[in-house]
Amino acid sequence: MSASEQLEILEEPPFILENGVKYINPTEVKMSQFILPCHANHCGELSVGQLLKWMDTTACLSAERHAHCPCVTASMDDIDFDFEQRLSVGHVVNIKAKVNRAFNTSLEVGIIITSEDPCTGRQWKVCNAFATFVAKGQGSGKVQLKAVIPRTSQEKIEYSIAAERRRMRLHHLESIKDLVSSSTIQKEPDFDESQHVVPAEKTRVETVELVLPPHANHQSNSFGGQIMAWMESAATISASRFCKGHPVLKTIDMFHFRGPSQVGDRITLKAIVNNAFKESFEVGVCAEAYHQEGWEQKTHINSAFMTFVVPDKGGKLCTFPRVKPEPGDGKRRYREASARKKIRLDRKYIISCKQTEVPLSVPWDPSNQVYLSYNNVSALKILAAKQNWVLNCMQNKAKLSTLEEDHLLFFKAEMIVSVNVKQVFVLLSDMSRRHEWDTHYQRFKLIQKVDTDDVIYHVVSPSVNKASNFQDFVLLASRRVPCADGDPYLIALRSVSLPAVPPTKDLDRGEVSCAGFTLCQEGVTSTKIAYYIQTTPQVLPYITRDITGLSSDLCKIIEALNKFLEQNKDTAHMCDIG
Repeated sequence: MSASEQLEILEEPPFILENGVKYINPTEVKMSQFILPCHANHCGELSVGQLLKWMDTTACLSAERHAHCPCVTASMDDIDFDFEQRLSVGHVVNIKAKVNRAFNTSLEVGIIITSEDPCTGRQWKVCNAFATFVAKGQGSGKVQLKAVIPRTSQEKIEYSIAAERRRMRLHHLESIKDLVSSSTIQKEPDFDESQHVVPAEKTRVETVELVLPPHANHQSNSFGGQIMAWMESAATISASRFCKGHPVLKTIDMFHFRGPSQVGDRITLKAIVNNAFKESFEVGVCAEAYHQEGWEQKTHINSAFMTFVVPDKGGKLCTFPRVKPEPGDGKRRYREASARKKIRLDRKYIISCKQTEVPLSVPWDPSNQVYLSYNNVSALKILAAKQNWVLNCMQNKAKLSTLEEDHLLFFKAEMIVSVNVKQVFVLLSDMSRRHEWDTHYQRFKLIQKVDTDDVIYHVVSPSVNKASNFQDFVLLASRRVPCADGDPYLIALRSVSLPAVPPTKDLDRGEVSCAGFTLCQEGVTSTKIAYYIQTTPQVLPYITRDITGLSSDLCKIIEALNKFLEQNKDTAHMCDIG
C-alpha cells in the first residue's frame, strides 16, 4: 500500500448535516509546521522533542476548545514512531487533534501526525497518539465537563473505545508490577569475562534546566511539551553513549505527569540505559523539579521509557552488547525493561495489527490480560458501530442482518425483551447458564476467573454435520457496564488459547474472532438486545443455514432466550454488576 493510500484511510468521507453543510468537528485543531534547521538534530532530521512540543500544543488547544477553560497535560499514551520515511529540513509536519471523549474532569484527545514533501507532493503517516488532559477551573473548584456528542461513524467508534483505553491506562502500571514479580521475566543475568558487556553507569546522564517564561504555558506552569522535549534530549544523550552512534527513537512508553512545575523551578533530568535487547535498547528518564530555596526537596514530576534502534546505511538494524545493571534499583529497572518489552510485543500483536493479520486464538497469560480484554471489548464496539447492514429476514420479532466488508462476513440479530436492562445484563453475563437457552452451547466449563469482569470458559458445541466431531472453543468473556448515560452494557467474546486446555482428537477446535451482546435500555422495563458475530469457518455453517431459511434453529434460540429472561428476571442479583 502506498503512502498516499494510507493517508486516504485516515480521512473519513465528508459528513453532510441535514442543512447540507459539511460537518466539521468543533474541537478539531490543525497545525502545520515547516521543519527548519532550528527544529532539526545533527543529522538534519526533525528532533522528536520538537515534534512532542507541537503535538502537545495542538492537543491542548483542542482540549481547551471543548472545555472552555485552561487544561493541563496529564498523560500521553505510548507512541510508536514510523521513521522509515525520515522527516528532514524542508518537509512539512501536519498535526490534527480532536477530543474523543470527555469524562468528569478529564478528556481524551486523539492526535494524528502526517508529513509531506512539498516539492514532490508525497505524503505519509508518522504516528498517532492519545493524550489525556485535565480541566482547571477558576479557584480550587473542579470543572464538570460537558459531554462530547459524536456525529460521524469514526467519532462514535473513538468515543466508545475511549472508555476502554481509559481503563487500560489505569491498569498499565499494575500489569508491569505483576509481570516483574512473575517467574516469566528474566532475572539479573550472570556475566562472564568473555562477553562484551556495557556497564549501565557509563550511560548515565544528569542535566538541569531552568524554567524560563518561554518554557511556560498560558497558566505560568511549565509547558508539558517542553518537559517531554527535555526528557527526550537527555534520553538521546544516554542512548548515544551506549551505541556510540546516532540512535533513532522508535517508541515511547506512556508519559505520566505526577505534578506541575512553575517558572523559576529547576528541572533535573536523569537518564540511563536500563536494558538492551538484540536490535533495540531501553532508556529510562525521569524529571524532578525543585525551587532555588529548597534544592534538597525535589518533586518527581514525570518518568518515561524510550526504546531506541540504530539503523546502518543500508537500513538494517544494528545489534547491541548486553547491559550490566547497577546494583539495587538498577536490577529492578533491568527486569522492568524486560516486562515493558514483552507488553509492547503483546500489545502490537493483539491490538496494533489488522484483524486479518492476527491469529484468532491469542495465547492468554497474566501479562497480556489487560490488552486482550481491551481488544475484546473494542473489537465488539467497532463491530457494533458498523453501518450499511442488510436486513435478511425477520423471525419471531427478531431482525437478522448481515454485512460484507473486506472479504469478511458479519452477522447481527436484534430483538426487544420486556426485561430491565440490568437484569438482562446479569443473566447473559453468566455464561455457565447459556446452555439453558442456546443449543449451540451444549457444555460450559469455567476455566479461570480473571477478575470481576473477565472470565475464560471452555465451550463444547454440537456440529452441524452429524458425521463430524463436536466442536470446542476456549472463550474470553469480557463484560462492561456503561461508563456514562447512553452507553450500552457490553458482553464481548473472543477465542484465546491456554496450555491448560489443549486441542484434543475427540473435538474439533473452533475459533471466534469477535462476538458478543450490546444491551440498551428501552424504557423502564424493556431492553434492546443486539448480538454480533464475525464469522469464521467454524461458526459460518450455524449462521448461513438460518439466514437462507434452511434451518429454524436461530428462531428457536431467540424464543428460548426470551423465555429464559422472563422466567429468571427476578433471580438476577444486581450486586453481580461490578
